[in-house]
Amino acid sequence: MFSIIIWTIFGFIAGTLAKFIHPGDEPIGFIPTIFIGILGSYIGGLINWIFELGKVSFEPSGIFMSIVGGVCFCALWRFYKLKSSKDGPRSFINGKNMNG
Repeated sequence: MFSIIIWTIFGFIAGTLAKFIHPGDEPIGFIPTIFIGILGSYIGGLINWIFELGKVSFEPSGIFMSIVGGVCFCALWRFYKLKSSKDGPRSFINGKNMNG
């Protein structure tokens, strides 16, 4: 039970810092911010494994790599949301419609 509370706090801190660093104006709530931090931790662990800094391919990482992974996740999510917008594809840089 205590580990769930620690993961929640850790995810909130990492997710908040990742959203602060990542450009964009997508307002999200408390729960998605926690998931960004937790998923960012696993993405950071995967990045560590790719660069042979970690032992396992899908493991949680420290706060720095969690923030890096959170920023990567935010960028991927923004890319997905802008490309699948109901108004048509939009630019990743400025969010403007690419069709007109």
